[in-house]
Amino acid sequence: MTTDIHPTELKMNREERCLSIQFSDGLKAILSYEFLRVHSPSAEVRGHSPSQAVLQTGKEHVLITDIQTVGNYAVQMTYDDGHSSGVYTWEYLHELSIHRDELWQTYLETLEAEGASR
Repeated sequence: MTTDIHPTELKMNREERCLSIQFSDGLKAILSYEFLRVHSPSAEVRGHSPSQAVLQTGKEHVLITDIQTVGNYAVQMTYDDGHSSGVYTWEYLHELSIHRDELWQTYLETLEAEGASR
């Protein structure tokens, strides 16, 4: 699916550990660094299929140390835990923004079921 939705504003708030995003369709979202890290689009996190996904734990205090634009379609984030693979397309960031609450709840439930912690 091709979309022309893109961020019109992207602001890092290191103190609050969150990224504020406003999209061209008017959607505004605040995504925590932890949320972005555990939902990284990288193969290291998502695997090459849903069955290969790796539950991310211990990321509660993770920081984004750098964001680089990738062409006109995405950003790549570097985290202070060394993770820097995965390209967050505008479409993926938009989807994360729309489904943030349900994705976060599913993540917390999965952590609990696995006996793991943030």
